[in-house]
Amino acid sequence: MGFKDVVGHDSLKNQLIQNIESGRTAHALIFSGKDGYGTLKMALSYAQHLISFECQSGALIDPLNHPDIHFFFPVVKKGSGSASPLSKDYITDFKHFIQEHPYGNLKDWYNQMDAGNKQGVITVEEAHVIMKTLALKSFSGQSKVLIVWHAEKMTIPCANKLLKWIEEPNPKTTIILVSEQQEMLLQTIQSRCQVVRLVPLSENDILSYLIQDNIPAQQAKVVAKSAEGNLRNAINQVVGKDQELMFEALFIEWVRTAFRAKSHRSAIIKLMAWSDTVSKLGRESSKQFLNYSLGVFRQAMLLNYGASKFVHAQITDNTFSLDKFSKFIGGHNIEDICTEIENAVFHIERNGNGKIVLTDLSIKLTRLLHKTQV
Repeated sequence: MGFKDVVGHDSLKNQLIQNIESGRTAHALIFSGKDGYGTLKMALSYAQHLISFECQSGALIDPLNHPDIHFFFPVVKKGSGSASPLSKDYITDFKHFIQEHPYGNLKDWYNQMDAGNKQGVITVEEAHVIMKTLALKSFSGQSKVLIVWHAEKMTIPCANKLLKWIEEPNPKTTIILVSEQQEMLLQTIQSRCQVVRLVPLSENDILSYLIQDNIPAQQAKVVAKSAEGNLRNAINQVVGKDQELMFEALFIEWVRTAFRAKSHRSAIIKLMAWSDTVSKLGRESSKQFLNYSLGVFRQAMLLNYGASKFVHAQITDNTFSLDKFSKFIGGHNIEDICTEIENAVFHIERNGNGKIVLTDLSIKLTRLLHKTQV
């Protein structure tokens, strides 16, 4: 594990290495970007190189098992006890998760924890552990590094406690916040950290990774083109074809039924049954389906406007024509459709009743699909 194993971002990796080796390192950083861009892997490599360089051992340390690298991340409550969950309760699982899914996201981590419909958080009790960790002397006598993964999941009390240490840092201490939603962090934290932004990976970077992983070249090209710069998306497309086919079938049933509902009352009953089916998939899968649908709607709009070279969506069901469907998606309704889907994701994420949220969304979709172009 090291910078050489991080896919893409060559100029950024070189810059980070130069900063470390010239002694121009910030005491607090935010690695900002989607998990699939490699934010966690980059943060680990940074911590590894920082401590290895300072120790002047000539060999890279193991960042997952070094006593001066500490991990904090969203967790869920175990069992029915009253004690708040802490990262240390899951640290073995988390290290295994990093090894198995270095580009994995929160959904993958929740699956690893068997979280069900629970949402992970980083609590103020966790902040107390972080404070104690910050107060400790390093094992190596050099820097110690704290990596907070998905730092946007910190509660406000937790974030406020961490802010005090960011404002008045200990010497030889580096705090790395890894975040997919940097804007959700306290503004005062953002202003006191050096922000390292990871951009989407290039198609060539993803293609090279897939080919090295023994994926057939033709399949790798298709996957790299449709991954939108996100390596996790690419990996999941290779291993998650069954789920994609399920989402495709649900999407086709959804839009067909919603289209018919304007003139067939029985279709409303079918939409309610469809909503019940999707809600029973669970919160995370429901959100994933809605994000899949969002992508198909956007691809349909591109197709409608003649931008076919940017269309990578592949519908395997021969009874459904994306080209014909695209005629109903355009500037007159795409913004409203995207807004309603994003709102549904928001409410499901915050424990809204899935069936009610999806039924409401479906009825709105019925109107939007028939919205007249101006």
